[in-house]
Amino acid sequence: MRIRPVGAHALLLDCTTPADTPEAVADIPEAAFVEAWRAELWRRRERGDLIAVEIVPAARTVLLDGLPDPTTTAEQLTRWTSAVTAAITRPDQAHAEAHAEAGAKSHAKDHAHAHAHAKDHAHSKAEAQAGADAHAGAGAGAGTGADADADAQAQAQAQAQDRNATAEDGAEDRADDAADVVVPVTFDGPDLPAVAEHWGVGVPAVRHRLTSTRFRVAFCGFAPGFPYLTGLPAELALPRLATPRPRVPAGSVALAGPYAGIYPGASPGGWLLVGRTDLVLFDVAADPPARLGPGTTVRMVVA
Repeated sequence: MRIRPVGAHALLLDCTTPADTPEAVADIPEAAFVEAWRAELWRRRERGDLIAVEIVPAARTVLLDGLPDPTTTAEQLTRWTSAVTAAITRPDQAHAEAHAEAGAKSHAKDHAHAHAHAKDHAHSKAEAQAGADAHAGAGAGAGTGADADADAQAQAQAQAQDRNATAEDGAEDRADDAADVVVPVTFDGPDLPAVAEHWGVGVPAVRHRLTSTRFRVAFCGFAPGFPYLTGLPAELALPRLATPRPRVPAGSVALAGPYAGIYPGASPGGWLLVGRTDLVLFDVAADPPARLGPGTTVRMVVA
């Protein structure tokens, strides 16, 4: 990964693989590095570790714009490189470490709240005991019971919060699948036979491959809201049409190179058309306008 200054307040992360790249990561697709950096940078920005107005992934680069101090940000990026590499080469470990970090912070916060609550509760009981001078003996016994009650209550509360945190971690894992955007597709594109021929399979196998793949939006480009979807094996990359079509209908599902894509509006295009969807991909009145932004996971289903 190389960092290049762009103007006064921007940096460009170049994720192309240099010749001296270690063998352990040399065979990793550049798109995987782009996605790992996008995810890490968005996470850092949400945590407050990074100040950037725009984080824009592309095929081989990530642009960071609106940086108050690009020099300091470049130093941060260098420190975060190992975490990004681990996310690619050891995804299960990186995911577990991220969950452990989030869980530890959540548990510490919950225990601190429980301790403070127990302390306040015990203090209130102590004040009540001190005010009962006429019943010192009984008050002392009640105070001891109050302390025991406070300890038991704090322990029960902490255990309940631990169970809730564990349940939330599980819910977060399940949310990964629930967050997929489902795209209903009618697979009747004019280039389906050509794709099948390139892949050396029948048309039904092409449809099965596309509906069984979990795609991810690597970046948007070409037209507003046009998603470049990764997820297909590199050996299934396809050439574009020798002569682009003058008009491709909105909602057309297409393949080109290593990507799948969906045309948000009618436009010229040279991708191979395999189907169509009625899903609206770009709406200037929506927030955000693009339905499939970078990082979104997508599944195609037969309409």
